[in-house]
Amino acid sequence: MHRITGRAGGDSLIEMSPTDSFNDDVNGYHQHVSSSTGSLPPEQSPIDKQQHSKDSVFFRDGVRRIDFVLSYLDDKDGERKQERRKMYEANLVNVGLELETEDKSESDDGKTYFVKIHAPWEVLATYADVLKIKVPFKVNDIPDNGDMPMNWLSTPFRLPEHIMHPEPDYFTAPFDKSKSDFFLIDDKATFFPPSVRNRIVYYILSRCSYFKDECGVKDKKGIKRLLNNCTYTAAFPLHDCRYWTKAKDANCESERYHLHKHWARFFCFYKEQPLNLIRKYYGEKIGIYFAWLGFYTEMLLFAAIVGTLCFVYGFLTFDDNQWSKDICSAEIGGNIVMCPLCDKKCGYWKLNSTCNSSWQSHLFDNVGTVFFAIFMAIWVTLFLEFWKRRQARLEYEWDLVDFEEEQQQLQLRPEYETKCTNRKLNRITQEMEPYLPITSKCARTCLSGATVLLWISLIIACIIGVIAYRLAVYAAFASIMKDNPTTNLQVVGPYITPQLATSVTASCINFVIIMILNLMYERVAVWITDMEIPKTHLEYENKLTVKMFLFQFVNYYSSCFYVAFFKGKFVGYPGNYAYMFGSTLRNEECDPGGCLIELTTQLVIVMTGKQVWGNIQEALVPWMMNWWGSRKARNHPESLYSRWEQDHDLQGFGQLGLFYEYLEMVIQFGFITLFVASFPLAPLLALINNIIEVRVDAWKLTTQFRRPVAAKAHSIGAWEEILNGMAVLSVVTNAFIVAFTSDMIPRLVYMYAYQPKGELNMKGYISNSLSSFNISVIPVENRPDNDENPSWFNSSIDTCRYRDYRYPSGHEKQYSHTMQFWHILAAKLAFIIIMEHVAFLVKFFVAWMIPDVPSEVRARVKRERYLVQEYLHNYEVEKLKIQLSQNVNEECNCSPMIYPCLTKHEVLSECL
Repeated sequence: MHRITGRAGGDSLIEMSPTDSFNDDVNGYHQHVSSSTGSLPPEQSPIDKQQHSKDSVFFRDGVRRIDFVLSYLDDKDGERKQERRKMYEANLVNVGLELETEDKSESDDGKTYFVKIHAPWEVLATYADVLKIKVPFKVNDIPDNGDMPMNWLSTPFRLPEHIMHPEPDYFTAPFDKSKSDFFLIDDKATFFPPSVRNRIVYYILSRCSYFKDECGVKDKKGIKRLLNNCTYTAAFPLHDCRYWTKAKDANCESERYHLHKHWARFFCFYKEQPLNLIRKYYGEKIGIYFAWLGFYTEMLLFAAIVGTLCFVYGFLTFDDNQWSKDICSAEIGGNIVMCPLCDKKCGYWKLNSTCNSSWQSHLFDNVGTVFFAIFMAIWVTLFLEFWKRRQARLEYEWDLVDFEEEQQQLQLRPEYETKCTNRKLNRITQEMEPYLPITSKCARTCLSGATVLLWISLIIACIIGVIAYRLAVYAAFASIMKDNPTTNLQVVGPYITPQLATSVTASCINFVIIMILNLMYERVAVWITDMEIPKTHLEYENKLTVKMFLFQFVNYYSSCFYVAFFKGKFVGYPGNYAYMFGSTLRNEECDPGGCLIELTTQLVIVMTGKQVWGNIQEALVPWMMNWWGSRKARNHPESLYSRWEQDHDLQGFGQLGLFYEYLEMVIQFGFITLFVASFPLAPLLALINNIIEVRVDAWKLTTQFRRPVAAKAHSIGAWEEILNGMAVLSVVTNAFIVAFTSDMIPRLVYMYAYQPKGELNMKGYISNSLSSFNISVIPVENRPDNDENPSWFNSSIDTCRYRDYRYPSGHEKQYSHTMQFWHILAAKLAFIIIMEHVAFLVKFFVAWMIPDVPSEVRARVKRERYLVQEYLHNYEVEKLKIQLSQNVNEECNCSPMIYPCLTKHEVLSECL
């Protein structure tokens, strides 16, 4: 075996020579004999395809496992494609892979060729060494003390032991080809599981050239480029069986069947997830996602219970709501005439017309809101800290403790290697490697940032358009509903008001705009990230994550921020109203019951709509596409629908498939943390959605998508920092919502400082919170048209009320803010400061109290590192003794040299 110039982990592959040890006892065949033609060694006879099982994942000899499949169509005018394929497959053979081609006449559509790829032991061992893949060398001897008291209570939620733990627990070490006898290799054919095998093969496919080396064309390499230029139509590893039945071949694991039976069915929603089996079948990256999603769903249970209790508290204290009683009272609310809410088209109205919305607002705007906001600040901290502990345990159990991002720096993206033509000396490896000049990097980054800002500006422009819609349509709804035609509706009639109609329709329009912009921006984000040419896959995902999240943050949350912090705050007062950008559209006012109910409406529509649409899109679209794609196979039951053809008709999961799953959940996390003070039932809705989401994701991954290429990941990546940032921001937003959006602080200030009789109740609060204005001095342009006023309005009514704290007409400080306004503002600011400090103090204290890595895991990691060093030392000593003994026997006939007996070596490890 010899190496081509360059690093093995960089831009070159390891070429196998015919003299390498390919005649393994386990494999029992010669590697290059059946390369691209599919021929077999003389001692093996071809097997008729009709005798092949539909679930066969082996070559026609029934021995060599199919690790990867390439498919292509035979184009009549595709000579260049044929040349590329011929050279690419020849290069794959040169690096040691074995190929077998299925002719198009044997495919279900009669057009598609399939190239099956097998990686023999020599290739697997070589690249396992290059990629530092951890393999077992000793059975774990540390007893598991994970049994908890009353563990029997969790029995209904458990899965069978062989599903939860498909493999024994081992101590592992990075594979070293020169020390293969050090590891527990019982059978070379099954030593590397299929997920590791397809990861190694994909690593080779991504770096193999499709031109001759002597041509000097270095950017013509990688399966991705061949897929993009349609040389191949698909590249994928195989599922091991059909999902609804076990494989007939005893050598096939049927793990897909077990995953579908115990995990992907909805009626298993109350069962635990088989994370070890998910990791074994799909790889650590997908396994860590489902571990995080499951843990997040479990933690949501506690938030949902407390949020529901707060909602129930608001419902039970319905009759104690004095301010709503005053609004609905004919003596109080029925005698208060309110000023018009818009110019010309809005008439005067009575306060008791908002009776229903004030009762609805009390369900969410009560004392429990403050408690729940503080609770959620603590819940977020506990969730993130306990997840760190759970993640640390998974890192140990899945052999990811020493998997550092620095290792991925050696695995450059093929796109980076091909597009970066410049080379420079790496000071660490002392080898030439590709690099992107700083000027080009800065220019690409600036262009990328400008594009993101342009799209964020587009979102803001759309939000302003929706606000303009709210202002314009409110006047129309007010004019249409002035005679209350909706009261004829028996159930919902009394609840339909101009405010509600405007809020609901605007929220629906905003949701449609969000989804359209989302679809458009996804392609733009991928394009500008590709343009930046990130160096590694990790860097690529992090850059795309930041871009997508910034856009989604503004896209989904901007309307909620508007309702929570801007609506009703810059209105002015009669005769001096504020207008939107100097137009004729007057800024919106909040309902006398407060803006909180409108924020709740906005949150429910956007959050629920996104979740429902997301689940329909995730489940229905792949199912419909697969149903349409496999129609020909269903129409020809006599033809053999082979394993690779079945998988070919499924949808490709894609490199960014998992990225969108994380993005969906993180956006949901923002809804239940940033604005949870306005809607305590948000965690309950999220919990119900996530219970469905886990099974929908499992179902589509198991049944509707091709098997993804296994990939490693020791954490959820950049999403963890985003979650931490949102946790901090949520404390601030909820403090501002309670202070400025709800009426909690004004009510408390009134009760303790401005109650006329000094009693601790809310009698008289409504009248106290409304200011008076003389109707006669309202400017003509603000007055309603004569036909817009209700029938009960007459000239004897000389004042109207509006929501503010200002001195009345005739006062020496008329229409300026009263002292109560400043007292309330001071109380709001004080509340924000106190709540933030208390919440942050508790957060940091909890984070300090809970260690990120459990002590048990830390001890196991130290034990494993100790054993690795000790066993390697003993292995080298034994090897040296054998070597010296052989040398002595060969060089002299005298009595053998007495080799001193070496005592057990005590390893002094830094980790101990």
